[in-house]
Amino acid sequence: MMPDLDEYKWIIPDFVWELDELIDFEKLIKALPDADDLAKLLPDFDKIGESFASLKGFLSPGAPGETAFRATDQGYDNDKQFKKVSDKEKIDQLQEELLRTQLKYQRMLERLEKENKELRKLVLQRDDKGIHQRKLKKSLIDMYSEVLDILSDYDASYNTQDHLPRVVVVGDQSAGKTSVLEMIAQARIFPRGSGEMMTRSPVKVTLSEGPHHVALFKDSSREFDLTKEEDLAALRNEIEIRMRNSVKEGCTVSTETISLSVKGPGLQRMVLVDLPGVISTVTSGMAPDTKETIFSISKAYMQNPNAIILCIQDGSVDAERSIVTDLVSQMDPQGKRTIFVLTKVDLAEKNVASPNRIQQIIEGKLFPMKALGYFAVVTGKGNSSESIESIKEYEEEFFQNSKLLKTSMLKAHQVTTKNLSLAVSDCFWKMVRESVEQQADAFKATRFNLETEWKNNYPRLRELDRNELFEKAKNEILDEVISLTQVTPKHWEEILEKTLWERVSTHVIENIYLPAAQTTNSGTFNTTVDIKLKQWTDKQLPNKAVEVAWETLQEEFSRFMTEKKGKEHDDIFDKLKQAVKEETIKRHRWNERAEDSLRVIQHNALEDRSISDKQQWDAAIHFMEETLQSRLKDTESVIEDMVGPDWKKRWLHWVGRTKEQNIRNETKNELEKLIKCNEDHAAYLANDEVTTVRKNLEARGVTVDPCLIKDTWHQIYRRFFLKSALNHCNLCRRGFYYYQRHFVDSELECNDVVLFWRIQRMLAITANTLRQQLTNTEVRRLEKNVKEVLEDFAEDNEKKVMLLTGKRVQLAEDLTFIDSAELNPNFFFNLVKISYCCFLTSKVQLLPSH
Repeated sequence: MMPDLDEYKWIIPDFVWELDELIDFEKLIKALPDADDLAKLLPDFDKIGESFASLKGFLSPGAPGETAFRATDQGYDNDKQFKKVSDKEKIDQLQEELLRTQLKYQRMLERLEKENKELRKLVLQRDDKGIHQRKLKKSLIDMYSEVLDILSDYDASYNTQDHLPRVVVVGDQSAGKTSVLEMIAQARIFPRGSGEMMTRSPVKVTLSEGPHHVALFKDSSREFDLTKEEDLAALRNEIEIRMRNSVKEGCTVSTETISLSVKGPGLQRMVLVDLPGVISTVTSGMAPDTKETIFSISKAYMQNPNAIILCIQDGSVDAERSIVTDLVSQMDPQGKRTIFVLTKVDLAEKNVASPNRIQQIIEGKLFPMKALGYFAVVTGKGNSSESIESIKEYEEEFFQNSKLLKTSMLKAHQVTTKNLSLAVSDCFWKMVRESVEQQADAFKATRFNLETEWKNNYPRLRELDRNELFEKAKNEILDEVISLTQVTPKHWEEILEKTLWERVSTHVIENIYLPAAQTTNSGTFNTTVDIKLKQWTDKQLPNKAVEVAWETLQEEFSRFMTEKKGKEHDDIFDKLKQAVKEETIKRHRWNERAEDSLRVIQHNALEDRSISDKQQWDAAIHFMEETLQSRLKDTESVIEDMVGPDWKKRWLHWVGRTKEQNIRNETKNELEKLIKCNEDHAAYLANDEVTTVRKNLEARGVTVDPCLIKDTWHQIYRRFFLKSALNHCNLCRRGFYYYQRHFVDSELECNDVVLFWRIQRMLAITANTLRQQLTNTEVRRLEKNVKEVLEDFAEDNEKKVMLLTGKRVQLAEDLTFIDSAELNPNFFFNLVKISYCCFLTSKVQLLPSH
């Protein structure tokens, strides 16, 4: 029974401690009697009490010593009740008394908190009604949640990481995560399902104090009254709908965060993020990558060095089956930011054979993970219709009668969700106070570095983010489309006429002019021409003209889109312009009625044969000469390829002919003799003529195939015909006078000139008609399509990221994010206010939650 004075040696003089060298205290202690012997030596207090009672009768009621004797009498009455008990019973009695005292003070604390809650509610209601005529300021937790929302939005778009604290709630599926959150929020706000995965995306819940118990989403103005069952059901349904809408097709869970704010009197201020429950196996109906996706989402939130990990473990199942504890221990091996919560302790106490196992779980001896604190909670009897108040009463009643507290396996501050929420809130705000100022400084430093890099690389350019660049490119593209309307009619018609003739010239020469020219008289020539022109106009010409007009519009549009504007040209838009051009061209369709109207116009133009003046006659001859010369040049090139180089080229370039070219050259010479003998020869060789040419060549030792002879004849006769037509064209230069007299009393016939005049006039009229369609209709429709494409691209962020790329864009995007004071003035302002509040509370040793 001697006290331990080791800690007070510095108070007692040294000589006292030298007494143990002179006196053997161990022998002295052994010589003293034990407790039972001492009890025998003590006087019989019962008899002494009876003696005092007998003296009591001799004393009068008003005697001065009455009060003293009464006190003595009471003391001896208590001594009568004293019994000798064993040490174990004394300990049990003391523990029960301690538990009763704790529960007594707990009830007193709850009563005071309830009164405080009512008072705060009255104060907040008075502020709402404007009694003090001042605007109700935003609470600190609301400002902090707003900062997290801004960072969350930018993190999803730009992959930036913040290190601001939030409470991350993780646990195995059906471990009771949602129930713990509901107890902290004091409302049944989450959808529930028996064994089914209900949390399909992260849910950020911001808890704050307010006069009314309400909930609202970040992107909605509707308030859900959490005291009404109808609003609670509507809120649960809305959360479930948002979760399912956020899940992409073919997936089971989503990475998109649903932001929810819950206000109410007495709520602890903090930000919690409820994550999908960790699963061990993928069941039917789930996507194959569900397990890995949940793991990656959990790791992404837990790897934040300032995130508080609220690890939820089901106490009613074997600890060895837990998956989440291994995951948490990997992310926080030292347990410096982990709070362990054991749920369903009532079932655990009922089902577990050894209560010491629960104590080992609570103390973290069964898991490899470490934690700041360990808590045990009860979240109801498993009935989804239970109210929060009934769950609280059941939890309090359970722990009041539980052996876990009576046997000191659990301490009083480690049980109930009330104590848990207080501990989590204090830990959260402590982490906020330590990290928010550091995070604000990190943003400022990053902003300075990015601004310096921008000034060095792009000193003469404004900082435009991807959306601003898109708007600038959009205006440029629309200006370029409008430039199409500034193209002169002359330019349009020249391009259209030239392109259309290039497209139809082969058909006109090969299928109309050459067959008609083989006829013997002018009547047959004109008849053949009229029939073939009519067939051509009905079937092919309008469609060819529309194709040419559409291709011309595409070329002009592409030219304006890709043309560089000198020093003002910004190549960062080239990819976007190309994509807009391709998509617009894909969507644009020419007016379907254009072909019908064009067919009538072309048919009328080709039927007209009246050349009004000499100028038109000369223009037709010039057009005919250019066409025939172009065809003659092409024919000469084909013949040269067939027979090989002539003797000059062979000597100058030292090249020779192939065997086939020698054969074709001999065949050509023989066929040219045939034409010289008969200049009025028909366009085709007769079979006996082919035989004669072949025998003449064989006589000179050249073996030739009849098909080769006919093929060579086609080109030789074509050259001869084109030269003859050109000579005839020269003769017709002075034939306008005979044309006016319809070639009466004249051997000169210039019907081919009239044909080319009809073709030329049709081309001019068609080009004029197409130009009108372009400028009046198609350019405007094209502009409308461009606007639609740009609007679609503006709504497609992935498209913008793909089309507007490069270091400059990324740097501007980072600067825009850091420079959030322009996009959202509350961002840095909130950070500064939070930092300042944390500074003030640190000076008075309080947390912002207080």
